[in-house]
Amino acid sequence: MIRKILLWSFLMVVAMPVAYVLLLKWVDPPVTMTQLGSLFEGHGLRRDYVDFSEMSPNVRLAVMASEDQLFPDHAGFDFKSIQKAMDYNKRKPGRVRGASTISQQTAKNVFLWQGRSWVRKGFEVWFTFLIETLWSKQRILEVYLNVIEMGPCKFGVGAAAQDYFGVSASRLSREQAALIAACLPNPNKYSVSKPGPYMRRRQTQIARLMGLIGDGYFERYSKDTDSKVREEEERRVEKKLEEIPEETLLPQDEVLSTDDAEQSEKPVTEQTEPATEPTITDSLPN
Repeated sequence: MIRKILLWSFLMVVAMPVAYVLLLKWVDPPVTMTQLGSLFEGHGLRRDYVDFSEMSPNVRLAVMASEDQLFPDHAGFDFKSIQKAMDYNKRKPGRVRGASTISQQTAKNVFLWQGRSWVRKGFEVWFTFLIETLWSKQRILEVYLNVIEMGPCKFGVGAAAQDYFGVSASRLSREQAALIAACLPNPNKYSVSKPGPYMRRRQTQIARLMGLIGDGYFERYSKDTDSKVREEEERRVEKKLEEIPEETLLPQDEVLSTDDAEQSEKPVTEQTEPATEPTITDSLPN
């Protein structure tokens, strides 16, 4: 009996997750829990998976500038940011700032559910380790940009680019990419189609960070195998980030206090009327 329990535990916790993560190294995620939630709640589901080569370098740089400036170099966890977040939360108990990397956000959005609990966080650590081990950084960023929610019922940069700006993901400008990235702290609250003052400030801050990090940042890291050069690049980026006031940096999983939320932005209101029935629009490649 104990052997059967141990065997099933091994299959559920180790073997099956490893097999699924390995499969998604080449296959796009068929659906995520967040996408199913959007569909079952009656919001519909709009997504359009695109290849990494079909994504504008601007949007790749924008999400790194906004969410995880050291993404190309860390192993899934940014321990310096974690310590900074802990210090920040002690100073301001009314606000909760996290330090989730793009890898962690990918693990959460592809394999897990939304919400805050130690159980989910534990699984998030495990899946983050798996994708960092089995996938390339390029694959992690590609999947992230295809599954992350970028507005009510809009998932991925392909759907966001088409719905918000009427262009393909490959043609997103610097300003458009920065505006999309600005909504990521809470895409159901902050509107890309009707950006208020807070969103415009975030857009400007992200564009500035993009300029400080520099075009081709991900590509330089990906191709450079010289550890000394990589360390110099990391120090350069960290030095640039130190020039930005801490209060202007808002990681994805920060939860604003009630007063801050009321002052920052009004809730998203769509221009179109909601569908009477849940709808799904899926343009997956053959």
